[in-house]
Amino acid sequence: MPAFSRLIRFLAKNGKTYYGDAILPEGVTDIAKTKKARVITGDIFGKHEVTDQIADVRLLLAPLALEDVKSVRCLGLNYALHAKEANLPLPKYPVLFFKPITALSGPTDPIPVHPIAQEAQGLDWECELIIVIGKQAKDVPESEALDYVLGYTVGNDVSHRDWQVARGGGQWGLGKGFDGWAPYGPGIVTSNIIKDPQTLKISTRLNGQTVQESNTADQIFNVKQTISFLSRGHTLLPGDLIWTGTPSGVGMGRKPQLWMKDGDVVEVELDSVGIVTNKVEFLKEDSAKL
Repeated sequence: MPAFSRLIRFLAKNGKTYYGDAILPEGVTDIAKTKKARVITGDIFGKHEVTDQIADVRLLLAPLALEDVKSVRCLGLNYALHAKEANLPLPKYPVLFFKPITALSGPTDPIPVHPIAQEAQGLDWECELIIVIGKQAKDVPESEALDYVLGYTVGNDVSHRDWQVARGGGQWGLGKGFDGWAPYGPGIVTSNIIKDPQTLKISTRLNGQTVQESNTADQIFNVKQTISFLSRGHTLLPGDLIWTGTPSGVGMGRKPQLWMKDGDVVEVELDSVGIVTNKVEFLKEDSAKL
């Protein structure tokens, strides 16, 4: 069991970057509102200490440093209504794909849209509960699966449907793996606070309007089942992120379809964790080369 309850990685006002245990005012659960944190020293996946040093938070960063992330596994079609809106059958087994770690970004970073992803419409949102694996796991029974979890966070599995489907050749990676297309945060909440990950409200707002609103209780494969299944013959490592799929309400499934545009602000929110807020930024050819 980690010593922290709300893990954040942040740039402090003294210019240094730390891991910390977020300090929130009484009654506040949105980690995005963090102003102070207790600095953590040591290995967050191993021996570590939540110190008495309190630092002022200037900017919340992606909860894990890239060197601490081992893989980004993702589930597709893990909510029944989302499968229906995609006109696809309910999966018999979890549908697995991967994102590159270069897709990861922080809870307030812009979503950069490369010129190649501006050639056609199709820029979509997907709010998702993310499992953070805390210790090595292989062939784990469902009854023990939660023992391997460091905590939970929320992210936006930004997707371009044209590159995912029409141009993807049957693979989803091209349409989901662009740089900065997996913003997540604002922190990682442990089981000290989230006792049951299947009771959490999850939602997306686009320019202030709610476009997705659901509950993790509606997942086809719950957290225990997902960890157990993915660990069968595959070793899960500390720092693996498992994105557990999105509920209905994506732009692709709407009539007429609705796509994100340059300058749009998208927020994904998860109970007990908080809000990730990102602005869509269409890159010009020159800036894309930098």
